[in-house]
Amino acid sequence: MAKKATTKKQKSIEETLWDSANKLRGTVESSEYKHVVLSLIFLKFASDKFEERKQELISEGKEKYLEMKEFYNMKNVFFLPKISRWSYIIENAKQDDIALKIDTALHTVEKNNPALKGALPDNYFSRLNMDVSKLAALLDTINNIDTLKDKEQDIVGRVYEYFLSKFALAEGKGKGEFYTPKSIVNLIAEMIEPYKGIIYDPACGSGGMFVQSIKFIEAHNGDKKAISIYGQEYTSTTYKLAKMNLAIRGIAANLGDVPADTFAKDQHKDLKADFIMANPPFNQKDWRASDELVDDPRWKGYDTPPKSNANYGWILNMASKLSQNGVAGFILANGALSGGGEEYKIRKKLIENKLVEAIVILPQNMFYTTNISVTLWILNNNKKERTVKLPDTTRNYREREKEILFMDLREVGVPFEKKFIQFSADNIKKVTETYHNWQTNVIVNGEKQSVYKDVPEFCKSATIEDIKAKDYSLVPSKYIEFVNRDENINFEEKMETLQNEMKDLLKQEADSKEDLLAVFKKLGYEI
Repeated sequence: MAKKATTKKQKSIEETLWDSANKLRGTVESSEYKHVVLSLIFLKFASDKFEERKQELISEGKEKYLEMKEFYNMKNVFFLPKISRWSYIIENAKQDDIALKIDTALHTVEKNNPALKGALPDNYFSRLNMDVSKLAALLDTINNIDTLKDKEQDIVGRVYEYFLSKFALAEGKGKGEFYTPKSIVNLIAEMIEPYKGIIYDPACGSGGMFVQSIKFIEAHNGDKKAISIYGQEYTSTTYKLAKMNLAIRGIAANLGDVPADTFAKDQHKDLKADFIMANPPFNQKDWRASDELVDDPRWKGYDTPPKSNANYGWILNMASKLSQNGVAGFILANGALSGGGEEYKIRKKLIENKLVEAIVILPQNMFYTTNISVTLWILNNNKKERTVKLPDTTRNYREREKEILFMDLREVGVPFEKKFIQFSADNIKKVTETYHNWQTNVIVNGEKQSVYKDVPEFCKSATIEDIKAKDYSLVPSKYIEFVNRDENINFEEKMETLQNEMKDLLKQEADSKEDLLAVFKKLGYEI
C-alpha cells in the first residue's frame, strides 16, 4: 500500500520574505539589511497603491490627469514618477546598476511627496555593494506579494511587524532597541485606552506604540480622526523606519523635523498629551553632562535627575507633558522602583503628588534584547471621581488619589519563539479587567461600590500611607501578599538589598572576592 503523501505546511508571506532576506547575509549586516528589505516592501506597497489609483482615474475617464500628483495625494496615495515605480525596478532587476536605480527611485519618491521627508533610506543600496543575483532574487520574492489583496488583513503591516520583531531577535542584546514586543504594547493600549486626543511617545523607535494605538481604536469602534500623534526618535535609521511604518498604514504623525535626542533637543516643548506610551532606553548612562539641563523646565518642582541614569529623566519628561486628564503607560527597568539619592526624592514627590496610579511587574524574557524583568508604570494626572463616555461604554471613575495598584505578572504569559514569553489575549483581558475594576465604581442597591478585590500573588491596592511606611519603595512584592512568603524569599527584595549592599561596598572600595561572596551568602545565594 502506497504511503499517504503528507501535506507540506505552506509558508506564510512573512516567512517566505524572511528566508529570501536572509540570503543577503554575508554581504550585508543584519543592522543594514533590515532597511534594504523594509524600504523595498514600502516601494512595492506604494507602487501597488499608485497603480490602483491610476486605474481608478482611467475608469473615470481622467487619463489626462494620470501624471498629476494632486489626483493621487487627494486619495492619500503617494505619487510615483516612472523611475520610482515597481514595474520599472522589476524590468531592470538583473542589471548591474539595479542598486543605483533603487536608490534613485526612493530618492524620487521622497522628493515628490513632502509627507515622506526624511523617511526613506538615502543611498543605501549603492553603498552596500550587494550581490546583484541575491538582490534580484529578493526583488522577485517581493514582486509576488499582492499588497492590496486583503485590506482587512493589512498584509504590509503584518510583514512590517514580523520583520521588525525578527530583526530584533536576530540582532540580540545591545541592539534592536527600536522594537517593543507587540503583546506589551497591546497591554498598555488596553489599560490606558487611547480613544481620543493627543498620543505622544518620546522614544518612539519604529512607531509600534502608534500602530497598536490605532488598532486599539479600530477594535473598539473609535474614531481614528480623533487622534493626533506626536513622537521623537534619536537614531536616524530608526526614525526613517518609523516614518515608513506609519506611512504604509496611512497614519499621519509629527515625529519632529529631524531625528534628535529628546533631552538635548525636545521638538515638542509645549506639547500636552492625553496619552503617553513609551519604552525608553533602560538605565541610560551619561545622558547629560554635569552642568547640562540642570534647570530644565521639565523637572520643575522636582530634583534634577542624576546624570548616571536617565530613568527618572524619562519619567519627568513624560510627567511634564501630561494634559490635565493625561495618562501615561511606559516601561522601565526594575531599578527605578527603589534606590536612593535624587531618584528617591523624585519618586517620593511623584507619589505625594498623586501621579503614580499603577505599577505592574512583567515576566522575564519578554524582550528580545534583554532577559530581565521590567516594570510597566501608569501615571495619571486625574485620579478623582469622574464619568467619561468611551466609544463602547460609559465609565464612572472612583476617587483613587490615595491609592496605587500593584500587580505581579511574573508568572503570567505563554511561550513564544522557544525562549521568549508573550501575553495571550486572555492574559491581557484578565490584567486590564482587574485594573479597570480597581479604577471604577459599580452601582449596587443604589450605592457606588468597587468590585475590585486584592488577590494574593497577583494584585494589591496600597494606600499612600502604606507606601510611606515602606519608605516610598514601589517594589510590588512589598505590598502584594505571598502565601509562602517565608519559604520563597522574594526576588525583588533580595535584589534591592543586594544593590544597596553592593553600593556600600563600592563606597568603601572593598573589591575583594571574599567581600562580594559574603554579600551573596548573606542574601541566601550559594555560589
